[in-house]
Amino acid sequence: MDGVPEPHNGWTFLTNHARVLAAIADNQNARIRDIAAHCRLTERAVQKIIADLEQDDYLSHTREGRGNTYQIDPTRTLRHPAEANLGVTVASLLSLLAQDEAHRMGPSTERATAPA
Repeated sequence: MDGVPEPHNGWTFLTNHARVLAAIADNQNARIRDIAAHCRLTERAVQKIIADLEQDDYLSHTREGRGNTYQIDPTRTLRHPAEANLGVTVASLLSLLAQDEAHRMGPSTERATAPA
């Protein structure tokens, strides 16, 4: 079926909350449909995750026409006591994810655009 994410079995290193937050950090005007496709989640799951993040003040949104613009609070510490006690913030997590994304995308993009 189109639009339904492929099932995933087993554990992963990142939670769906981290994936959604990273997708929003990449595009603060992203539609739920686009976030869901990017994260391979259902739209309903993304709506719930966004509600969770907003409830705990990690994220807020403003209505812009028919869409939303999301605002992440980069100063919030992560929830798990191991990170919270060290003062690890949302900004540091997103920075690591952005570095990883740039690293993964950079070399393949360079090879694809290099003259043959």
